[in-house]
Amino acid sequence: MVRLVSIGRGYHGWVQFQQLQYFVAVAETRHFTRAADLVHVAQPSLSQQIKALERELGADLFLRARGNITLTDAGEALLPLARRILADADTARHEVQELVQLRSGRVRLGATPSLCTGLLPDVLRAFHDRYPGIRLLIEESGSHDLVRELARGALDLALVVLPLPTPSPALTTVELLREDLVVVSSPESAPPGAPGRRTVRIADLEGARLVMFRHGYDLRELTVAACRAEGFEPDFAVEGGEMDAVLGFVRAGLGVAVVPRMVATRSGRGLRVTPLARPGLHRTIALAHRSDVAPPRAARELQRMLLER
Repeated sequence: MVRLVSIGRGYHGWVQFQQLQYFVAVAETRHFTRAADLVHVAQPSLSQQIKALERELGADLFLRARGNITLTDAGEALLPLARRILADADTARHEVQELVQLRSGRVRLGATPSLCTGLLPDVLRAFHDRYPGIRLLIEESGSHDLVRELARGALDLALVVLPLPTPSPALTTVELLREDLVVVSSPESAPPGAPGRRTVRIADLEGARLVMFRHGYDLRELTVAACRAEGFEPDFAVEGGEMDAVLGFVRAGLGVAVVPRMVATRSGRGLRVTPLARPGLHRTIALAHRSDVAPPRAARELQRMLLER
């Protein structure tokens, strides 16, 4: 039941949702039999409920002339209120159903390997604790591949690095964070640059042996571009690895690497972490999804948790 606070001359009382549904059907069809068919009820039952509603409200809602049904002033006053109440009830029902659906289902999330290492573990743990019935399917790849997977509908959401390698109006992106990059080296190896300095300049990487990511990795492209902007080509000690491999090679003393600060903080055991001198290097992380299809309810909830983290 629902309380109608004011209809006509200060009415206060309670009526049934079903009565409002029947009333709106008659108001829109201007015919009791067609209204009964519309709401799948026998016409006498509908008429009885309309009369009960009129008794509850203390006012006639329809003028009943042969072959002609029109709204009274009270009916005209009730109609927009009834429509809004029914619409709100329908919205509430859908919201509850969607929340119930969070007891099961899946979220297909894509992310770059560095984000899988640095950003995602804590967020996914919080999501799993809240919605243990939701399966999390993680696709670990570069931004270029993730954009392609989003476009073909294989992912619900993706964490990508901006700017996108192939910008597309078919994707919606929301900036999530701006992350600093740092230089990591083995504890036994001094970081590049002058001894005793607390930061590393990009120019200090000239001549240093770098452990470099595979082609297509945004961190590779960003580091190589920064070195070239300083007028030199970087020297690779080893290249072609994913994040875990790169960190392992650095720990083994094969060279130094430029990695996100979050990765260095979470996986920095056995590594020396040195900030880059200002202005340093940064990257922008965004959450992306298809523009033409709203993500599923569970994916929207994960999206909310990522944005509010």
